[in-house]
Amino acid sequence: MEAVIAILVIVIAIFAVTTIIRSIRIVPQQRMDVVERLGRYKRTLSPGLNLLVPFVDAVRSKVDMREQVVSFPPQPVITSDNLVVSIDTVLYFKVVDPVRATYEISNFLQAIEQLTVTTLRNVIGSLDLERALTSRDQINKHLSSVLDETTGRWGIKVTRVEIKAIEPPPSIRDSMEKQMRAERERRATILNAEGHKAAQILTAEGEKQAAVLRADGDRQSRILQAEGQAKAIRTVFNAIHEANPSQKVLAYQYLQALPQIANGTANKVWIVPTELTKALEGMGGALGGLANMVGDLPTTTVDAAAVEREAAEAARAAAVEAQRVTAEVREAEAQVTSGATGTAALPVAPDVEPPTEAIGGADYDGINQSRA
Repeated sequence: MEAVIAILVIVIAIFAVTTIIRSIRIVPQQRMDVVERLGRYKRTLSPGLNLLVPFVDAVRSKVDMREQVVSFPPQPVITSDNLVVSIDTVLYFKVVDPVRATYEISNFLQAIEQLTVTTLRNVIGSLDLERALTSRDQINKHLSSVLDETTGRWGIKVTRVEIKAIEPPPSIRDSMEKQMRAERERRATILNAEGHKAAQILTAEGEKQAAVLRADGDRQSRILQAEGQAKAIRTVFNAIHEANPSQKVLAYQYLQALPQIANGTANKVWIVPTELTKALEGMGGALGGLANMVGDLPTTTVDAAAVEREAAEAARAAAVEAQRVTAEVREAEAQVTSGATGTAALPVAPDVEPPTEAIGGADYDGINQSRA
């Protein structure tokens, strides 16, 4: 009897413990449990400690309320230009109503996968390969709107749909690579041509500016040289004008300058001022008059030595006057030598612009002898 009582107590204790365990349900965070009572939906257990009626209430499903991500295997899709491409998709979703996700559809994950494949084929079938490769954002938005509208009655919210990869056939990939390579080469050629063009333009502009600057510098240099020469000639002319040389001194200076004029094999013509010829004629006339005067005197009274002394004194006086004027002219030339480039200029009579006569260099001696 005692053994039977002991067994009965043990059975009752086990039943009590089992009842307590079945009546207490602890639900973790971000999970919802759907409870059925005698086969019918009773309630949904929220996270935390929940009490159930033992042997009457049962948990039908445990629904994860967190956002989930599912990667679907590659699916073959035909484009509008009859090319088969392989597309990988990634789906982000979460359960917003665990009751409908449990009772509205048996396997919502499989349903979402099939719905994604069919929708993707419809979208890609209306696009060619090039548009399909460049219109991923539009495809993603279209898929998201269609899936969200369909899965909304299942208690599921599709948050995002992404296309991981679109793989065209190998032959198409080779053609695309060749096309891209040709496009890159074309762009590189265009860029090289534009760079060469810009470089030539810059070089031409630099040469133009350099030529303009060189021409401007040469012009200014010529102007300064001309101004210096003009100043030197003006100074020499003023010095001669102030010295007021006589015709004899000018004739002497012309005789000194003639060898410099005749120097050189390229000189074919000499410029002989008329003052020189006049001076020579005057000197010749003076000598001729002297000779006539001597001829008119009686032979018995002419002193030849006296005549020679007078002629020598006149020549020495002319030489002294010529040396004085020459020294003054050289002193004036030395003052302007440091300011400008000197030019071999023949002295001219003050306030008179002497006319010149062109005489051949080879006939100069004969003409002078005839005039003398």
